[in-house]
Amino acid sequence: MPDRRKKICIVVASRANLARITTVLEAVRDHPALELQVIAAASALLERFGCAVRVLEAAGFTPDAKIPFIVEGQTPAMMARSTGLGLLELPTAFERLEPDIVVTVADRFETIATAIAGAYMNIPVAHTQGGEVSGSIDESVRHAITKLSHIHFPATELSARRVIAMGEDPRYVFNVGCPSIDLAARACPGTRRDALADHCGSRSPIDPEQPFLLVMQHGVTTEYGHGLDQMTATLRAVSSIGMQALVFWPNVDAGSDEVATGIRQFREQGLAQRCQFFRNLPAEDFARLMIHCACMIGNSSAALREGAYLGTPAVSVGTRQHDRECGPNVVFTSQDPDDIAEAIRAQIAHGRHPRSDLFGSGTAGRDIADVLTTVNPPIQKRLHYDPAAMVG
Repeated sequence: MPDRRKKICIVVASRANLARITTVLEAVRDHPALELQVIAAASALLERFGCAVRVLEAAGFTPDAKIPFIVEGQTPAMMARSTGLGLLELPTAFERLEPDIVVTVADRFETIATAIAGAYMNIPVAHTQGGEVSGSIDESVRHAITKLSHIHFPATELSARRVIAMGEDPRYVFNVGCPSIDLAARACPGTRRDALADHCGSRSPIDPEQPFLLVMQHGVTTEYGHGLDQMTATLRAVSSIGMQALVFWPNVDAGSDEVATGIRQFREQGLAQRCQFFRNLPAEDFARLMIHCACMIGNSSAALREGAYLGTPAVSVGTRQHDRECGPNVVFTSQDPDDIAEAIRAQIAHGRHPRSDLFGSGTAGRDIADVLTTVNPPIQKRLHYDPAAMVG
């Protein structure tokens, strides 16, 4: 490398992206050998999906580029078209910024657009959270990004082994844990009253002295057309528990309009008197709520990742997190309202679970930045395998 700081371009394209990469942004910004570049893109720029760019800027990060590339509709075709639009727009930003490495997060359609653009432009691509197994189209997208990427930061040991099993060079596979755990580790718990009072004003139906549920459910892209029924079933189960709840609006994936319709119908039917609704919260604030909630319900990976570290009782509904690694804090259930309610009651009765370091112990951001300072993978990738093992 020339005698200059290495330019690391991190693409933040959704509220989930930001939660999963914040401590990497901080560590790269603060590292004397690195120069941070930030691109805010896609749903991170949209109010209806939480406008994560405001959280990004409030944390002191000024985007070097803002790239809107969401085609409205929240259908499978929308995801494909948005990916294509991202491929039209991202190369222009990469040409201007000339990064040495592009960092892309996890398994979304915005993520694969970033990986394709970087790979075709001969820019080394670093990928976080590869090697995981789950439901939805995310499963296929995640593994495709692994094959496009040059540097891998899986979050668990099993995920690292899967990445290597896909033919990736072990020299560029680094099991560092998930950066979202860094935020969970440093979240200041405070009291339940404090955690709720910070986000539920005097006109809120939420009583900070009483226990509460946390609900976050997204559309399942491979089950498009069923989101309304799925969200209705979850909210019906939550309502039957008789406990107040914080309910979060879904992400931008195909089917999110159906999920949002389920939430609106729930409100219009007068079933949400003890619920408050949120579009987005800073990740550390969300972690505080996870610390104090009686149970987290839905299909967000946060219940498995941060939930494992925090010991949050969680009910994972349906197939979106199917076969994903998790700690002892998670119970999986079907979409049947009675099954969901039974699982919620069991988790409430159990209470907090022991902390699990499955997804890391709180140092991922710093560890990733340290690796980025020295790693220099070849642009030309090769499939790594043992020919002798294939004989016969």
